[in-house]
Amino acid sequence: MNASVLIVDDDKLTRETLSRALSEEYAVYTASNGQEALDIIGKGDKIDVVLSDLEMPGLKGLDILERVNALNNSPVVILITGQATIESAVQAMKLGAYDYITKPVNLDRISLLIEKSLENKRLKEENILLRARIRENYPLVNMIGSSPEMGKIMEIIRHVSSTAATALIEGESGTGKELIANIIHYNSPRSDKPFIKVSCAAFAEGVLESEIFGHEKGAFTGAVSSKKGRFELADGGTLFLDEIGDIPLGIQVKLLRFLQEKTFERVGGNKTCQVDVRIISATNKHLERLVSEGSFREDLYYRLRVVKIDVPPLRKRKGDIDDLAGFFLNKYSQIHNRHITGISDEVMAMIRSYDWPGNVRELMNCIESFVVLARGSQVTIDDIPDYLFSQCDVRHADDHEDGVLAEMERQTIMDTMRDTGGNKVEAAKKLGIGLRTLYRKIEKFQL
Repeated sequence: MNASVLIVDDDKLTRETLSRALSEEYAVYTASNGQEALDIIGKGDKIDVVLSDLEMPGLKGLDILERVNALNNSPVVILITGQATIESAVQAMKLGAYDYITKPVNLDRISLLIEKSLENKRLKEENILLRARIRENYPLVNMIGSSPEMGKIMEIIRHVSSTAATALIEGESGTGKELIANIIHYNSPRSDKPFIKVSCAAFAEGVLESEIFGHEKGAFTGAVSSKKGRFELADGGTLFLDEIGDIPLGIQVKLLRFLQEKTFERVGGNKTCQVDVRIISATNKHLERLVSEGSFREDLYYRLRVVKIDVPPLRKRKGDIDDLAGFFLNKYSQIHNRHITGISDEVMAMIRSYDWPGNVRELMNCIESFVVLARGSQVTIDDIPDYLFSQCDVRHADDHEDGVLAEMERQTIMDTMRDTGGNKVEAAKKLGIGLRTLYRKIEKFQL
């Protein structure tokens, strides 16, 4: 379906000329005055671009621009005038006009402007849809887990999300710090503004300073043009400083000044910039310890720690493992188009007994592996990767094929199984063998 263009001009010749030139490529509507144009738009016909004369009897071009901009999914407005002034051009652009051109109209330029404006409109609409989808991915209930520890974290998130307070998230790698930062932003009044991320450990000091604060042309070798930093890109929204414990002392001073005054200068510049940015930071380090060691500024720490969220490792909130495992099983079954309905009791017992040094991220990747490798509709002991047996693999007992030793081994396994109430994970630990080894011996001795 062709895009639609509404031509608004009190001059009949201009309307007809533009209509003939554009009708082969676009669905063209015409109006001789501002009120007629608003009536056409109000009828419900989708208008993508409005080409309007600036000076007309009754409603003028700027009046149409203001009325149109108040609409949802408003069309792009390009203003045309025979009496161009700097003041009118500035006013038009401030009010949201896409462009401002003078008569006599160059038809090639008009065609190019319409094409560019439609592309700009399409990108804006896609951006709105993308932001809406992102917000759907980060509802307040997106933190999986029913443990008291997670309940406390969710309560803090609910309170801090509705404010503009600076927040610090501490926790081991893989515990979900970035997810928490996303949830806070996308449930805040800033959710329709940018959410910009930067890893403070990913750049050398000079590069990191430029990434955060931007730089002016010629500020250093290779700075062939000026560049906005993450602060300017995040204006009105949130800047997420990941791995804040790795930020160099020199940049800490500039960051502290921003938190105090909301101002900064680009690298190599002397113009003071002011932006409205909320700071959320995260670290897998203990910042108080870094403060006592002198590698992190105490005043900056207190500025960052207006609200502090401590995320415990998974080994300290094992009550969440079942919920997380079920969530990831459903998620990756859908992603990989696998009909996996559950995880066997033996595998779940092993999952619960594992310490998960990589935390939720490791569990997530592990469950994805289960889904991909599962031979049937349920994940069984034969589907899990070898490394998950490492805690039980203290030593591997030799397989004895016959005789007295074999009978002793059989009896030992039977006694241990009885002592543990049939819990194979605990039995394997007591016997000092791997869980797979235990299963093989159970089958061998027909226990």
